[in-house]
Amino acid sequence: MRAEVGDRLHVQGRVVGQTEVTAEVLEVHGDDGGPPYLVRYDNGHEALVFPGSDGWIDHPGKGP
Repeated sequence: MRAEVGDRLHVQGRVVGQTEVTAEVLEVHGDDGGPPYLVRYDNGHEALVFPGSDGWIDHPGKGP
């Protein structure tokens, strides 16, 4: 997984009925765009995260 500042982190719900959580990548602390990432969730909470296999990065405005 690789991210840049401004990308969106998506984490799928872990149980039936739980919604997907999204966050903006504020800082990239790993080598070559790897985790951990400092993110701001849509509710304003900020956290340092190491996304698991249920997470993916969206690169808005950067094409496919």
